[in-house]
Amino acid sequence: MPSFNKILNDIKTLKIQGATNVAKAGIRALKLQSDATSIRRIIEARPTEPCLQNAVKYARFTNLDMAHYFLNNIQNKVVSTGEKIIKDNSKIFTHCHSTTVTRILVKANENNKKIEVFNTETRPLYQGRKTTRELIGKNIKTTHLVDSAAHEFIKKSNIFLLGADMITEEGEVANKIGSNMFAEIACRHKVPLYICTNSWKFSKKDLKIEQRDSKEIWDQKSNYLTIENPAFEKINPKYIKGIISELGVLSIRKFLKTVKKTYPWIK
Repeated sequence: MPSFNKILNDIKTLKIQGATNVAKAGIRALKLQSDATSIRRIIEARPTEPCLQNAVKYARFTNLDMAHYFLNNIQNKVVSTGEKIIKDNSKIFTHCHSTTVTRILVKANENNKKIEVFNTETRPLYQGRKTTRELIGKNIKTTHLVDSAAHEFIKKSNIFLLGADMITEEGEVANKIGSNMFAEIACRHKVPLYICTNSWKFSKKDLKIEQRDSKEIWDQKSNYLTIENPAFEKINPKYIKGIISELGVLSIRKFLKTVKKTYPWIK
């Protein structure tokens, strides 16, 4: 098993991707070290991930094995629910990498639904390549495209699936930068957007947008040059058709009401 510091470094450097995978890694780290300082370090390894924070919190008032089991169980429910809304002969657009989204698509394929996926490369760290590798590894027809080509492929799509890093009390969904732009385009072309996520992504706290190292974009220096590298942005709720979670396929308003009732300990 990797060391505590190795797990934290893999979380920080994005070697571990996907909020649920990050939360599971946090539980693994907690099994190795669970003092107050270690808990703070685990949470600070990815401070923009409420799923990690909620998993650690749940583990502390139940136990580590229960938290890990619950994460697996709710993700399986999300995948089963999401697969049901994928119709045969669907063309599906997605952006970045979401373990939940890829699992939904793989399950649809396993259930003999003919699907085609349009997936962005996702600059600057190309997380979309991970999605594409997973899909073609399961013999799913996939078109991989530069982010700036998204408009043309959203128009060709029947449905748009995204993961989530956070869902706020206002119903805004934080996800990889570019998500709101693509959501607006999808809305204009009447392509329904569904957010695929477990409800532990909900947080009553406001999200501070993470600014990543400018060198990920360009190692260029000048007194006249500013390079911005925001990791996330918030998707306007008006662009979202529904949230697919272990609680079902719900509108934003219904999701917020249900998650607060189901998990009153989430702060």
